[in-house]
Amino acid sequence: MSSKESRRSDGIRASSAEFAHHDQVGKADYHLAEAADGPEDFDESFQFTTCDLGRFLTGNARDRQAFAQELGAAMEDIGFAILQGHGIDPRLFEDAQGWVEELFATTPLEQKLRFRAARHGAVSEGYFPINETSDIHPDMVEGWVFGRRAFDLEGRPDFDARDLWPRPELEPHFRRLVDAGQSLFLPVMQSILTHLGSPPQLFDSRLDRPDFGQRLNYYPALGDRALGSGAGRLLGHEDVDLFTLLPAPTVEGLQVLSSSGKWVRLDAPPGSIVLNTGDYLQRISNDVLPSTTHRVSPPRDPDQAQRIRVSFPLAAYLRPDEILKVLPGLGPPRYEPIRAITFHTRTTAKFYGDDYAVEDPA
Repeated sequence: MSSKESRRSDGIRASSAEFAHHDQVGKADYHLAEAADGPEDFDESFQFTTCDLGRFLTGNARDRQAFAQELGAAMEDIGFAILQGHGIDPRLFEDAQGWVEELFATTPLEQKLRFRAARHGAVSEGYFPINETSDIHPDMVEGWVFGRRAFDLEGRPDFDARDLWPRPELEPHFRRLVDAGQSLFLPVMQSILTHLGSPPQLFDSRLDRPDFGQRLNYYPALGDRALGSGAGRLLGHEDVDLFTLLPAPTVEGLQVLSSSGKWVRLDAPPGSIVLNTGDYLQRISNDVLPSTTHRVSPPRDPDQAQRIRVSFPLAAYLRPDEILKVLPGLGPPRYEPIRAITFHTRTTAKFYGDDYAVEDPA
């Protein structure tokens, strides 16, 4: 067994505390495997807050303030909220589901492996084979992360989609998805900053032509062997970004760890977007906004377990040399200023190995 295989096998049995030395913000402890010590506790009564982003996009100053406070309260509570009224045509999300299925199902494995993931800046971009999302997550999912360089966003004369896409004709389709998601970065960040008492435009320049990660997840149908393996479809983790925008998946599975230590099932309405806080935002908010643990579990309905599950979250990042610094007015800073690339890679070294971290020059 290789060292990575051994680490993934150990990870199924491990507690997150065994990898906590990598974390750059405080996090709750939980078992990586599902039902590691018997049946898990679920909070079946918890209701995620649904926020109408249209109040910010088209409303007056009072509407924007009310939206910011409602969204901020939800994010403080559990780090997740459901966005409606976002203005993106839900048919785009329906089309994107088909594009993801087409990309994964029609591309031979040997061709996928030509684009195997490697670090670019702070983020690992490219293809992740099934069971290899990370060194500690033997997840039952294939993944693909496309960063800014994978899209012809600036109309560069030297851009060639064949360098980064096994199906170059899909790049313009996914570019539409990315453009739509990016249009929400400023409204979301401005609302969060308003809630935290900071100037709402504080991050506008940092989110001008921002770094992002468009992740595509393809979860094959689950057989008896997969269901009995001890792995989840995607094991518990937190997002290392400012925030993530996830168009509501059509197959059950997303679960969130509440502050009570119980898991909560999140089933968002079709066409809505799930928003969650990432580690960057927990750090700069001085822990006011938690980067909450979440996972993708097998559906309760056996018929749904036999269906392919697709998701396509968009992660909002800061550029690698930006400084993460606790915002003023949030009490004594619990964290020192740190470069985004150092923060990001120290954290994700737990997934990819200690040599993944990029340290600041002495």
